[in-house]
Amino acid sequence: MSRSSARDEAFERVIRSIPAGKVSTYGKVAAAAGYPLYHRAVARFLQTKAALLLPWHRIVGAGGAIKLRLAGEEEQRFRLRLDGVTFRGKLVNMADHEHTLITKLFDR
Repeated sequence: MSRSSARDEAFERVIRSIPAGKVSTYGKVAAAAGYPLYHRAVARFLQTKAALLLPWHRIVGAGGAIKLRLAGEEEQRFRLRLDGVTFRGKLVNMADHEHTLITKLFDR
């Protein structure tokens, strides 16, 4: 297995662990997967076809900003609202909806 596929599998496991109504950030997903400096790799992974099968909409930028342009900002906002996530203006209400991930929870 290549490094990038192992890394992507770790990202996938972390993303799948985020329940409906909760969100996490690119950086926290990367850290929980064991790759703390790879937030951009999480964003690249979420732009792949495989990510369409994941709850990709639950990953946001630091502070709750919608950054991913996979299906469009409005699509992500719509999916998050369906999950029960609330907003403060354009930002996810992180105080109410940020999911706590344990760093290095998943083995590489």
